[in-house]
Amino acid sequence: MSDSTEIISWNVNGIRAVANKEALKWIDERQPDILCLQEIKALPEQIPDNLFDLAFTTLNVNSADKKGYSGTASFSMLEPLYTDNRHDIDLAREGRIVEQDYGDFVLFNVYFPNGQKDDERLALKMKFYDDFLNYCNSLREAGRSIVICGDVNTAHKEIDLKNPKANSKTSGFLPIEREWMDKLVDNGYIDTFRYVNGDKEEEYSWWSYRSGARTKNVGWRIDYFFISDDLAEVLEDAFILQEVTGSDHCPVGIRLAL
Repeated sequence: MSDSTEIISWNVNGIRAVANKEALKWIDERQPDILCLQEIKALPEQIPDNLFDLAFTTLNVNSADKKGYSGTASFSMLEPLYTDNRHDIDLAREGRIVEQDYGDFVLFNVYFPNGQKDDERLALKMKFYDDFLNYCNSLREAGRSIVICGDVNTAHKEIDLKNPKANSKTSGFLPIEREWMDKLVDNGYIDTFRYVNGDKEEEYSWWSYRSGARTKNVGWRIDYFFISDDLAEVLEDAFILQEVTGSDHCPVGIRLAL
């Protein structure tokens, strides 16, 4: 291991589909310390063993009760002090959180709910948001440092999607969802990509499969790394790996001097 810890997050939109495309083979060259995947759509025993050759020492999977849906998985070269799937927040048992304590920080790999189905689903999304932030704040009050990664399913600012005005009434860019992200920042959590890259434009992490959106870069930045502000001094880099294909999302990552 280097003196830095690199963490990469990717919504793979089906880990078995990604394996069939050999779309995770780049991990062998990249060799991150921790890899957090969302929307794996698989049970632990269905995780393919041919994803990559890199021999991560730990794998923690949180699958949804509903088969072939949602789910998160965290691969690591580091041994967490504990792992928790935080079902008290994810009341729908959709496999949306892997929480791991690495001593220097508590890492959350999160697949936040999508609110586009109906008002009831949007309400569930907002409750998940609030419960999650309250829990993170309780850890902060106990003196812990926090790293949050995953598919947040909301673009924060107008710069974070290609067509903000056209999507202003679509879940994923509703005022109520964006206000929660404001609240997250106001509570002392840093959007690492913006912290490192400023107002760099046309940096997206998700594209619709329709109308050649990815080719035209008509996208949304809905995949994030947030860190508690006490970790700002050890943040070395934050990046989006737009060249990586195989899902409707691309990976995002950070490097911490830890």
